[in-house]
Amino acid sequence: MDNKLVRTKIVKELKNYIKKTGLEGAVVGISGGIDSSLTTFLITEAIGPKKVLGIHMPQGRLTSKKESNDAFEIANQLGIEYMIIDIDPIFDSYREQLSLMDSSLKVYSEANLKARIRMSILYYYSNQLNKLVIGTGNRTELLLGYYTKYGDGGVDIEPIGDLYKTQVQELAHHVGIPEHIICKPPSAGLWPGQTDEEELGLPYETIDSILMLLDCELSKKEILNKSTASPEDIEYLLKRIENNRHKRHPPSTFDIISRG
Repeated sequence: MDNKLVRTKIVKELKNYIKKTGLEGAVVGISGGIDSSLTTFLITEAIGPKKVLGIHMPQGRLTSKKESNDAFEIANQLGIEYMIIDIDPIFDSYREQLSLMDSSLKVYSEANLKARIRMSILYYYSNQLNKLVIGTGNRTELLLGYYTKYGDGGVDIEPIGDLYKTQVQELAHHVGIPEHIICKPPSAGLWPGQTDEEELGLPYETIDSILMLLDCELSKKEILNKSTASPEDIEYLLKRIENNRHKRHPPSTFDIISRG
């Protein structure tokens, strides 16, 4: 990947996109991870630090101090306006009002709820400040549906959404994201000890090698010949892509009334 060219293209597209909307800047959630760090760097380069608001939304009982420190480090390095909003009180108020109907789904239900709380906070400030909500999802996550619908998937634009996770890591090195942020295990931080690769069941290098070949419209047989992936790995990713297709499209409607 030509990192200099990719960086230039993303920055140019962001600048043009925000100009067309007529909005006054951007709001971005900064978790302290590589995706949000790179996205914040790119949007700041595109429109300048005075037009960017970074919001760190830790869950006080769960988010480590290191994650919060990393988020602050990025905001401080870029010189953007920065806020910290602990989502614990909001999350607790939801839990007090909602009954748990299936305890086996508690972890995922609450994880998705946290993502949707964060989305609501970002849009609250974007509405107040007339700014765009910038997403931090990469192509690997978007293809696999590895995000919360109307949560971290509820954004106005995904600047790094065409880059696989391994390409995000490459571009992060290029733009100067601190090494300790790039190298730490990717995690959404939704429950103790959670990591992306453990939840997905495969390392990102394996996932991306398969997704790149799928994007080239190769058959399963051709992918097997060109990669070290197992048939089970390929089938698993294909099934995951298909099952999460609904996340990548607007809500369906039915053609009931003839308009022709």
